[in-house]
Amino acid sequence: MTKITKEEVKKVANLARLELNEGEIKNHALQLEKILGYIRQLEKIDTDDVPCTTRAIEVINVFRKDEKKNSDCIEELLELAPSREEKFFKVPKIMNE
Repeated sequence: MTKITKEEVKKVANLARLELNEGEIKNHALQLEKILGYIRQLEKIDTDDVPCTTRAIEVINVFRKDEKKNSDCIEELLELAPSREEKFFKVPKIMNE
């Protein structure tokens, strides 16, 4: 089992553009050691017969048919817009003619 050194933590912190003081460097080294120890434990588990998965719980999409619906709240929606022109939303011009 290799120990995470202060120099390794400093190097990673430098790559991540982090400024760490000596206490933080020591703390991160200890935390990384614990994380790597946990990973070593997980590596011992036999997962040969475990099927690959992307989620812990199977998720199924619920689809609905697209249907055109008439709405009677057009005026209310237009009132929510910052600017309007008659029965349209008015937006800033983005293209030259």
